[in-house]
Amino acid sequence: MIAASIILTIGLILGYRPEAGIPGVLAAFAMLIAIGFGMGWVFIVLGLLIRTPTTVMTLGFTFLFPLVFASNIMVDPGTMPDWLRAFVEVNPVSLMTTALRGLMGGGATLSQVVLALIAPVALTAILAPTTLWLYLRR
Repeated sequence: MIAASIILTIGLILGYRPEAGIPGVLAAFAMLIAIGFGMGWVFIVLGLLIRTPTTVMTLGFTFLFPLVFASNIMVDPGTMPDWLRAFVEVNPVSLMTTALRGLMGGGATLSQVVLALIAPVALTAILAPTTLWLYLRR
């Protein structure tokens, strides 16, 4: 939330104005919390399986980097080759980015929000019990 607040503040200083206003920003921040909660389980499971924090971070970001860089965060998918665009359009990071942009811009649809929340909900549903099992096993 701190990083999101800093980025939003810098954007506002540079002239960005969320078209959806404060409700859109609050909705986007709420979605960020849900996304962070879901993605956090990956790191918790890794932390329970691996001994060193450095290895946990390395493995976690090895999983995240391809998803982030093969998404629509920095590049319009329309400029990508067809094979890459096909992946980018179903990439969970792209779905989350589209929904967050839509929430702040006032153009988010219910289907965009639901698609964006599938990955965090699935990760929580699968990894929360796994985390508990791993923790109790120790």
